[in-house]
Amino acid sequence: MTAEDFMRIALEEAKKGDAPYGAVIVKDNEIVAIAHNTVQQNSDPSAHAEMNAIRKLTSQIKNPSLAGYIIYTTGEPCPMCATVCVWAGISEIICAISIEDLIRLNQSQIDISCDEVIARSFRDIKVTKGLLKEECLELFK
Repeated sequence: MTAEDFMRIALEEAKKGDAPYGAVIVKDNEIVAIAHNTVQQNSDPSAHAEMNAIRKLTSQIKNPSLAGYIIYTTGEPCPMCATVCVWAGISEIICAISIEDLIRLNQSQIDISCDEVIARSFRDIKVTKGLLKEECLELFK
């Protein structure tokens, strides 16, 4: 599968949530976790797609370390989710829409990029933005 394939799965997953956010975690070109936003459903302000996917996977593998894993997200991880990626040791973050894009779309966001969070951390996490951006923007219309 390609990066675009994984992002399209995240896009489809996003349609199931309270808000159009989906996340797919991949290792060795295989999907190991998929989740969507359940903030309203779970009455949990931390139930973002990335958090749900990371919780699901770390619980399943009984290990808080996700070194070697890639997370694909429809929206750039917020500071909370970016920090959890740091603590988990995610190797790469690939997102469709940036924090700046989300703010322009009137999505409530804290205006701190995941790049900024990572730059102030002890990890070197690769971040790629804009994969299937136009397709993802359609979720917000």
